[in-house]
Amino acid sequence: MYQRILVPVDGSSTSSHGLGEAIRLARLTQGRLRLIHVIDELSFALAMDAYSGQTGDWLHELRAAGTRLLEEGMARAAAEGVEADSVLRDTFRGAVPDRVTQEAASWPADLIVLGTHGRRGLGRMVMGSSAELILRHASIPVLLVRAPEAHARAEAARFEMPSGFVASQ
Repeated sequence: MYQRILVPVDGSSTSSHGLGEAIRLARLTQGRLRLIHVIDELSFALAMDAYSGQTGDWLHELRAAGTRLLEEGMARAAAEGVEADSVLRDTFRGAVPDRVTQEAASWPADLIVLGTHGRRGLGRMVMGSSAELILRHASIPVLLVRAPEAHARAEAARFEMPSGFVASQ
């Protein structure tokens, strides 16, 4: 039962919660983890925006940051006695949800564990939901680990409309 657990990591606190749950589950089942970090067109575009005034190799920076995330996650698993390996996908062949479900099929994983913000309303519309897309397209079970309520509220507040705001029709 759940011997091969795939865990997408992106450096967010929700991703960290998902990794923690995956580690606990792998300890219980004597399973192993595969951590995956995906660099897609969106992350590349965001990096270009963040470093717009600087010269440099943005893809190299994204790869280095992704490698650090994966190494930190594997160290965290090892500290808990859980075997883990990792994979960095940076070929721009598909969006994150597609790459995660492809990795789950090719590895092959028994379970995907990932953190989610649990956004609703406008926040969900604006940000979309990779977790939801993975859930819809995965051919194996998916465990969504929700962020603590305080974190979810803080994230949701970023997308609330100011009081008195009226949308034009």
